[in-house]
Amino acid sequence: MNCTSCKQGKLIPNFLEPQLRARACNHCGGDWLLVEDYVAWKENNPEFTVAEHADFEIEDTQHALLCPATGAIMHKYHIANDSDHKLDYSPRVGGIWMDKGEWTYLKLANLAGSLNRIFTDQWQQAIRTQSARETFEDIYQERFGEDDYRKARDVREWLRNNANRADLRAYILAQDPYSAVR
Repeated sequence: MNCTSCKQGKLIPNFLEPQLRARACNHCGGDWLLVEDYVAWKENNPEFTVAEHADFEIEDTQHALLCPATGAIMHKYHIANDSDHKLDYSPRVGGIWMDKGEWTYLKLANLAGSLNRIFTDQWQQAIRTQSARETFEDIYQERFGEDDYRKARDVREWLRNNANRADLRAYILAQDPYSAVR
């Protein structure tokens, strides 16, 4: 089987972890993993843990990749909100392409034990939601300044938890809250 990423190497049988079968490119170092092999490994290793520190580099492909088994275009899935790296997935065969270093990244981010969840709509929606939240936080902080943004967040939290929030909002937003004239 030829490498889907570098197009120069061959995918040779390999193990990502003991008993976790995969195929590794003998040129670029990427890995091809079938979900069925991952699930079988996960059943036998439910308490999988990782050493806390490891040296690695990730070389993430930016272009679309073709499934090495079917030749169809694979889908890209975000791994985490704080990472630009994506995993490539072939739904036809349940295959996952991991660029060099991505398995190590998944282990260090404590995601190796939930690899198959990355490809769910819920996981991807949570990443989009968190990313949007962080974008808005950056916008508000830049617009209001750090101190005013912190105060505004505190007021919002206080209002949200207050039984009189509607009256408090009306009071705060009124031109003159002590006047009977609108």
